[in-house]
Amino acid sequence: MKMKNQEELRELPDKDLKEKLDAEVIELNQLRINHTITPLDNSGLLREKRRNIARIKTELRARELKKDQ
Repeated sequence: MKMKNQEELRELPDKDLKEKLDAEVIELNQLRINHTITPLDNSGLLREKRRNIARIKTELRARELKKDQ
């Protein structure tokens, strides 16, 4: 599943972003468990999930800082 780029993340409301973050974290944890048991064919998925999580957290933090100004 390809992640939306940063511009598309900016258009999402806070609630949707937080839900997306929770879903990505759950998927990453599940992938890690599965990868431990049976190595994934494409271990790049783990990297992609981690980066998606970082993108979402970055956007949430930017919004938080914007509110404080």
